[in-house]
Amino acid sequence: MLIKKSAVMAVSAMLLATMVLGAGSHPTYAADEVDCNAVMNELYGGKHPKEVAKDLSISTSSVYRCKRHAQAAAKASTKTSLQARRGRDVIPVPRAPAASASAATSSTPAK
Repeated sequence: MLIKKSAVMAVSAMLLATMVLGAGSHPTYAADEVDCNAVMNELYGGKHPKEVAKDLSISTSSVYRCKRHAQAAAKASTKTSLQARRGRDVIPVPRAPAASASAATSSTPAK
C-alpha cells in the first residue's frame, strides 16, 4: 500500500513539474528566426530563392514562406486602399427609373 502511494505521488510530482516547466517556455520555430525583410531585399535584388537560402543559412521553404507573406500583405493593403478610395470618392447618383423614361416618350399625343 505504501509503495502504491509513493508511486502515485512520484508520478503526480513529475506531471506537475512537466506542466510548470513546459508552460514557461515558448517553442522556437524557424519563422521566429527568419528575417523576412532581408529575404525580400535579396529577392528584389535579383537573386534566386536557392541563392538567398544559402546566403542567409535558411531553408528554401522559409524563403518561399516570406515571399508568400509579402504577396499576401501587398494584396491586402491594395484591397483596403481601393475600398477606402471607393468609399470616399464615389458619390452615388440617383437614376431615373426606365419606366418613367418610356412613359415620357409615349405621353406625346399621336397625330
